[in-house]
Order: sequence, then structure tokens, then C-alpha cells
Amino acid sequence: MFFKKDHLQKQPGITYTLCKAAMVCICFFWACNAALAQQADTNKITIHILNSRVITFNKTDSGEYDKFIDSVAFLEGTDTLYCDSAYQNVTTKNFEAFGHVKISQQDGTHGTSDYLKYTSAKKLAFMRGNVILVDGNNYLKCEELNYDLGTKTGEYMKGGSLQSDSTTVTSNYGVYNVHTKDSRFKGKVVITDPKYHITSEDLGYNTETKMETFFARSVVTSDSGRSVLTTSRGTYDSKNVIARFIGHSSIWNDGEYIEADSMHYNKLSGYGYATGNVISIDTAHHSTLYCGYAEYFRKQRILWAMIKPVMEQVNGKDTIYMRADTFYSAPMIKEIVSHKEKVIPVADSTQISDTSKAGKEADRIKRAPKATGDTVKNTQALHLDTKTHTPKFDTVWKVPPYKYRIPDFMSDTSKARPLIQYQSAPPAEAKTSGSKKTKVKTPKLKTADTSAADTTAPMYFVGYNHVLIFSDSMQGKCDSVCYTRSDSTIRMINTPIVWAHKSQITGDTILLYLDSNQLRKMYVPNNAFLVSQSGPEKAKLFDQVQGKTLTAYFKNNEIQKMIVFPNAECIYYSKDDKDGAYMGVQEATSTRMVMTFSDQKITGIKFYQDPHQTMTPLEKADLPNMKLSRFKWLIDQRPQTKEELFK
Repeated sequence: MFFKKDHLQKQPGITYTLCKAAMVCICFFWACNAALAQQADTNKITIHILNSRVITFNKTDSGEYDKFIDSVAFLEGTDTLYCDSAYQNVTTKNFEAFGHVKISQQDGTHGTSDYLKYTSAKKLAFMRGNVILVDGNNYLKCEELNYDLGTKTGEYMKGGSLQSDSTTVTSNYGVYNVHTKDSRFKGKVVITDPKYHITSEDLGYNTETKMETFFARSVVTSDSGRSVLTTSRGTYDSKNVIARFIGHSSIWNDGEYIEADSMHYNKLSGYGYATGNVISIDTAHHSTLYCGYAEYFRKQRILWAMIKPVMEQVNGKDTIYMRADTFYSAPMIKEIVSHKEKVIPVADSTQISDTSKAGKEADRIKRAPKATGDTVKNTQALHLDTKTHTPKFDTVWKVPPYKYRIPDFMSDTSKARPLIQYQSAPPAEAKTSGSKKTKVKTPKLKTADTSAADTTAPMYFVGYNHVLIFSDSMQGKCDSVCYTRSDSTIRMINTPIVWAHKSQITGDTILLYLDSNQLRKMYVPNNAFLVSQSGPEKAKLFDQVQGKTLTAYFKNNEIQKMIVFPNAECIYYSKDDKDGAYMGVQEATSTRMVMTFSDQKITGIKFYQDPHQTMTPLEKADLPNMKLSRFKWLIDQRPQTKEELFK
């Protein structure tokens, strides 16, 4: 039995009305029977037919079907289905829908497609052709979608996309949960957003929190390519711009690169930390930092590195490695040096001399005090204005006058938090002309400044405790070290030792001046001592030089000239120029001593002011006691390879 709209319209008015009423009664009776059947058996499915212009009954070999044509609408619970036509299995209640298919749910979620196959028992809809699932501002689009009306979960396996506000995710496979707003995408996943771009093979995304979860190698690009995050496991909070990577990951940020086994980075605050096999690279300055744990404050440009940190500085063919227990890096501060300060570099071996009034005043200027472990200054030489002949100073960069204290929480990397405190240095004294002393004010304890640092300021590095330095031409050891990029100077503090080929140099402090990473000059401001082995190791003969200060000049990383002043002393085993036989041991003292070298060997010594010399034949000399007062031969502490720094 079936009704057709055209047939009904041909009947007289009363007949058409009765027929129409009969069809409504049949539909109502059908729905009531279905409701009663459901009460008798809870496994039965109740589907209400809200509308259909034509209903036909069909019986085939595969079963009995009802066909609904034109403006079809079904209701199951709170879910409504609209379509142009549909076939429903009388027994299973499963049906297929064709043309302008739409599923509408009570909370506003709805989906559209060209075709739908619905399994009533599982409440599972297979949608095909121009499929769109809409959940508020979220649009899931694909060609084929399995949608579970009970769990409200949609799954596509032949490519699709999810659009949430301004963010679009495309992938080969995807599943989206309307309840939790969670989604999972696999296979050529791409997320596009005005602020960032992500590629991945396996990624989770929450449309409400804007949180991405990475399950495979993924790349997050932002700031027009200047910032790139790479990880295989972790999360990225795109709303708050926070990355938490728990697998081996890397961050490239405008010329700075860092990778580690796990990383945490907050782009808005600029704070981040990394643990396990950390590698930090500054491409602009060709430097690399290796360590087990690092903390970074991008706005302040501050870096802490711990757990066997090693800094590598590369330029040209030579590379310098520095190892310490802890490394600290920060920008130098800008200072305008006025003529009243009258500062001359501590390593300058000449005094300014001028017959003018300003020149005579400059002659009276004493050198700055020696460098100490508390404060290291980087100043420029005193210049005279060519017109007025008055002292003129330029803007200079200097290391902040603080003694940096490692925060207590740094000893336990699991409790890392963005807090750095500075402990002021003890009062220092600066000598001026005459015997007067001027005390330098000590700043009070304060917390780190949260304002952004000067991006143009050059960086400096401080290494704390058990410092080792290695390069092919020079090795070193000390308690602490400071390296400033503004003048490429390494300041070795507290029991420093430097080995250059066959020579060993010690003092209270040692300053190494680099040029393109080659050692250009060395300066020892106090208790300077140089020793080199003469002859075979078994002979234990040592050439020695000591004095208050020592200045050595290098070329191609080899000593060319050395000046010791004042209180210069030396013990030197002289050899015959022809056959190289020892002539004797020479002992000498003077106010100033100048030595020249060739092939790392002393070729000449000149003495200035009150020289005293003695020559003793080798057979008459007391060789075991031929030692100056500061003699130390510490060759067993010398690093032999760069690999020693990484152990």
C-alpha cells in the first residue's frame, strides 16, 4: 500500500482530506506500535517519521524496505535526519539517505553530506560526499566521515580538514570529539594559522584550549620563519605560546639554536629551560654551548648552563673549548666614560706622554688596578681631542660590577624556576694619582631586572669552578673565567695556568686577548711566572722568568716577544748556536726584561735598568735547586685533548 501526492490531489475535496487523514493515522499508528515495542524490548530502536511526501513499501531478496521520498525527516531521540529520499530496513531500522542529507542534534551540532548510511543499533552514521560537521565555530570537512551520534565522534580516513576560528588542520586521517573538543590527526598533518604553521605525522589538537599534542616528528614555524620549534613528543599551547617538549627537541629563534632531550619554553615571558644533551648555538658569533641542563631568559638575554657545560668558540681554523662547573651568560652594560675617570687599560705597557698641559696631567695618571675575580672592567684608552688637547672618552661596554651567585635552586634542576639574584661584590679600592684611594660604592642585593635587555649589547660569559681551556695551540686551567665578546678577551681568575706549546705561565690573574680566535696577546698583572722545559724531560732543566707583570705577544699562536716589568728575574740555560751544546746556566735580575722567541725557543734576552747577571758552568751549577721562588711545573694538569673537557 502506498500514497502518491499527485494521485491524492486528483480526488474530490472530501476524498483528499480523508486520504490525507488516513496517512497521518497510519504514520501515528506505526509510531505508537514502535514505541510500545520499545517498552517491551529495550533493544528495539524507535524512529519517528516526521515528514515524507511519498512512502512506499518494497520487498526484495535482501529484506523488506520502506522508501521515503521528498522532504524526508526522521527523529530518533533528540537527533533529527533530513534528506531528499531514504530507504529504511523494516527489521533492523537501518537506512540509507540520499540528497541534501543533514543530521541535526539538540546541542546545535549538525552534519551535512550527499549520502548517509545509518546503523541504528550503534547510532553510527557513514557520511559521504561534501561532508561537513559543524560544532559551534568548528567545521570538520571531508569526503567520507564515520560519525557516532552517541559519543559525538567523527572520523575520516581519506583526507579532511578541521577549521576552528582562524586555525585550519588538514591531514590524511582525523578523528574529532565534539564533547571534549579533542582531535587526533595522522598522515601529512598541516596546521595553518595567521600566527604559526605546523607540520606533523601524528598530532592531537583541542579546539577549545588551542593545545597541540605531538606524537611524531613535528615542526612549528612562527614569526615569518624566524622561530622554528621541532619535536617528536610534547605539547604546544598556541594560545599562550608555551612549548613543553619531553622528547628530543630543538628551537631556532632568530639566529639562536638550542636542542635537548626535553625542553620547556614560554615565548611570551621569554623563559625556558632544557635538560639532557643540551646544545645551544649562536650562529652570529660561531659559538656552541654543550651541557646537561640550561635555563634561558630571552628578554634579559641571560643563560645559565650546568652539568658539565662546555663552550666552543669557532672562527677560522682554530677552535677554543672552555669547560666549567657552571656557565653564566648575559649582555654587557653600556657606560659613558667621562674625562674625570682618567682610566688607562691595565694591559697597556706604555704611558701617555705629551708636552701640553693636558698631556702632563695624563702622565700623572696611574694605571687601573689589576683585575680581580669580583669585578672585571672593559675600558678604552684615554684619547686626546685634536683641537682642545683635553681628554676625550667614548661609549664603552663593561661587565656589570656584581659578583653573581648561583641560586640555591640551581643545584636541583627539577625545581627550576625563573629567579636569579645578584650578590654584590665586597668594596673595591681604586688607586688614583699619589697615595689617595677612592672607594667604589657597593650596590645592594637586588633581583634580576625583568625589562628587556639591550639587543645591541655584546655578550659576556662567566665560568665558575674547575675551568679547563683547550685549543690546538693553547691550553689552560683556573678556578673561574670571564670571556667578553666586545674585545674578545678571556680573563682567567684564581690560580690560573696557561700552557702554550712548551711554555707554562701562571699568575694571580691571566688575560688572553684573541683576534679571530687566535691568541694575540697575554697579560699577567701580578705574580707573573713563566717556565719552559729545556732539553729532555729526564734532565729536568727549566728556563724560568718571573716578575710583577708579564706581557707576551703572539703571532700564529706562537710567542714572538715577552716583556716582564718590574722586578724581573730569570734562570736560563744557554746553548751554543752551532752545535746546541749547553754552555751553562745564566741567572739575571733587572727592572725590565725583554725576550724574543723563535720556534717557541728564547733567542734573545735584553735587560733594562739595574741589570745583574751571572753565568755558571753546567757542571758547577746546583741544578736541582735552580728554581725561582714561584717555580711550579704543573704539566700533569694540562689538558691533552678536547675530549677530556666532555668527560
